[in-house]
Amino acid sequence: MPGWEIMWLLAASIFVGAKWLTVADAGLRSGLPRGRVGAYLLLWPGLDFRGFVSDTRPARPSFAEWFMAVANMAFGAAIVWGGVRLVPSRYPLLTGWVGMVGIVFVLHFGIFHLFSNVWRAAGVNAPPLMANPIGATSLAGFWGGKWNKAFNDLMAPHVFAPIARRFGTTVAVFAVFLVSGLLHEIVISLPAWGGFGLPTLYFAIQGAGLLLERSAYGRKFGLGRGFRGWAFTAIVTGGPAFWLFHPIFVRHVILPMLRAIGAL
Repeated sequence: MPGWEIMWLLAASIFVGAKWLTVADAGLRSGLPRGRVGAYLLLWPGLDFRGFVSDTRPARPSFAEWFMAVANMAFGAAIVWGGVRLVPSRYPLLTGWVGMVGIVFVLHFGIFHLFSNVWRAAGVNAPPLMANPIGATSLAGFWGGKWNKAFNDLMAPHVFAPIARRFGTTVAVFAVFLVSGLLHEIVISLPAWGGFGLPTLYFAIQGAGLLLERSAYGRKFGLGRGFRGWAFTAIVTGGPAFWLFHPIFVRHVILPMLRAIGAL
């Protein structure tokens, strides 16, 4: 199998395991509508089982939300099947990064948001998984739910909370980012068969940045609020991203995938 197929297979396997973990943790109580449980397992990318099957009635999505979800999906598709071809062939890494940006817009900001809109319009508590991450003014806010709420819904009860109770919040923070690094090693470095350790290093930097933000120094200089917080968040999350999606992954997984789907 090509690396990009292995990547999606591993990602899907981890996702299915995470889905079942959230269901098993909550318990399949008698009286739960089986249709809602099945919909959670098969038709919702989020990982908040209790919220999805609860009786909470969410606010209906606005017209702006429907428009932005469709616009983001169209914008991402234009990048993948149009913008990628505009990058000169002598810049393969840039080509791969442009393609990844397009895929994120199609999936995370487009299709996943459409799923949220559909479920909320039907009265199901399924908030968007992305909550304006580019506007985050702190690392805590960025990783605490603005970027990929589903991952936070999984990590908070199953990694952070039990470790924090026993060893304190500092150890728990690094444990969460360590698990994040290992999971990304599986879906990034393993399919590329190279770059091992770089995704874990990226998330170690995130953990160190979060502790700095919460320190007396960080509070004194406003690293968790306002423009300084926004700049600090952008630098810490975006600056070392080259190590997260390292060149070996881009060359051996992303570029072949873009060729396979007709983007190149």
